[in-house]
Amino acid sequence: MLLVTYLFGRWGKWKTKESFLVANRDVGWVLGGFSIAASWIWAPALFVSVQLAYQKGLAGIFWFTVPNILSLTVFALLAPKIREQLPEGFTLPQYIKYKLHSERVHKIYLFPYFFYQLMAVTVQLFAGGSLVALLTGIALPKVMIILTIIVLAYTLISGLKASIVTDFVQLATIFVVGVIIIPLASKIAGGSQAIRAGFTGIEGIKSMFDPAVAFSFGIVTSIGLIAGSIADQSNWQRAFAVKKNQLVKAFIFGSILFGTVPLCLSVLGFIAANPALGITLPPGVDVSMIGIQTISQLLPPWAVFVFALAFLAILSSAFDAGLCAASSLWVADVAQPKDDTEAIKSARYAMVGIAALGLLVALAVLYIPHFGLQQLWWIFNTIAACIVVPTILSLYWNKLNEKGVFWGVLVAFVVGIPIFIYSNVIDKPAWVVGSSLFIILVSTVFALLFSTNRAPGLAPTQIESQPLSKLARTPAWWRRW
Repeated sequence: MLLVTYLFGRWGKWKTKESFLVANRDVGWVLGGFSIAASWIWAPALFVSVQLAYQKGLAGIFWFTVPNILSLTVFALLAPKIREQLPEGFTLPQYIKYKLHSERVHKIYLFPYFFYQLMAVTVQLFAGGSLVALLTGIALPKVMIILTIIVLAYTLISGLKASIVTDFVQLATIFVVGVIIIPLASKIAGGSQAIRAGFTGIEGIKSMFDPAVAFSFGIVTSIGLIAGSIADQSNWQRAFAVKKNQLVKAFIFGSILFGTVPLCLSVLGFIAANPALGITLPPGVDVSMIGIQTISQLLPPWAVFVFALAFLAILSSAFDAGLCAASSLWVADVAQPKDDTEAIKSARYAMVGIAALGLLVALAVLYIPHFGLQQLWWIFNTIAACIVVPTILSLYWNKLNEKGVFWGVLVAFVVGIPIFIYSNVIDKPAWVVGSSLFIILVSTVFALLFSTNRAPGLAPTQIESQPLSKLARTPAWWRRW
């Protein structure tokens, strides 16, 4: 990755704020689609997808994959809209600030957006480290420190440009390896008959549309994934980076590329669920590692090595996307440096800071009992759900008021999130679903109750017609008007 980044960035075309943060806004739809897919293939797509196929069979992988694909496809609608209204923008919170003329809404938005990038770092470190530790016996904290240094090393060079070009290489790697390893594992396990024997999972769920799975897992997952994609600055960063007239193709292509990964990997979960094969995890190993365990029990060491390498590659892709997204949030919404040199320096400081903080959180997770990758994934996606409705309304509804957004999001944070966490602790599916729906409902109700009286179709400001620098110099009374 260091070599690829160096070869791609050796001409120095990344030495401006526009290039470092949004790749000069001229990324094509093919490269953009690969980057969109790779940055969305988090550890859950690699590990939780196999875990759900193993535990819940076809029902589990259905309710994981379909919402994931939809969460990227929805950007085919949202990305052109934000580029139309804020063509020179960098982040979604920045857009919200200028759309609603509200510092307090801007600040409350920054929490879930920064938190999501923190979790992007934490989850990849936790999963990637667990993978290497499982296969090698190296202590997990040491592995996570090494992975942090590796990803930082190439991402610091040229920012989003480095992320996008390495995304292509990393996603291509997992496709090539998958085409070789998964059919080989299936053949050794016993072919299609061995796979079909695991379609019900170890929980024996016979229907893909089992109502219990749909209620306890499907609803929460669908809300969390769609909300998560909207709260993920890496998606908005690519919305600002891809050529404006190619945004729709890029996000649709990216969603298709993404969907193939969990669907193919689910085969390993079905094989592991086949009781005749006797595939089991070592004591104390998180169940999300069942796919790697399946490979290690069925195939020779070289196959395990190659498969683990592909997994590390794609986890690094999501990791570096999180670093780039956090840096764009820091530069555009917090530091706001005056020139390109200061902007790039500030972006690199932000990358180092978010990487160090994510490493600390990942180390802390090791000492929380009964807490694994799936629980971590649910919590940060539910935090993202607090802002999903106001965000969509801000792009399509001209009567949105900053007061409604502020109080709706605040109540969702203060009331909804603690209930959701408690519901997971006591393992009450009805409470989990209810708290997720409450978060969506309360943010919607407040946004509608505090709507303004602006005429339909009249934007609060014509922010798409002037650069941000000019808008920022406009007197406050004029911007409010």
